[in-house]
Amino acid sequence: MRRGSTPPEVTPQMYREVFEQHPTGVLVLEDLVRRFSKPAQLEGGIDAVIKTYHRMGEHGVIQHVVAQINRANGAQPLEGENDA
Repeated sequence: MRRGSTPPEVTPQMYREVFEQHPTGVLVLEDLVRRFSKPAQLEGGIDAVIKTYHRMGEHGVIQHVVAQINRANGAQPLEGENDA
């Protein structure tokens, strides 16, 4: 892409093609889920709270990818989902 040009639109169908229909993409998504979908940290005071917020941020990326795949497959967005 050239400087100053408008980037192409990324669509839910692209997420589906990459992460659901391409064998390597399936493996990558499984790895991302394994790495970044961790439970809340329950012990450790304020450090646990900070770690939990960090994990929630990481998991938010996974939720976005899965939501885009679901949209491409015809699912309606869940309440609170947005395109941000």
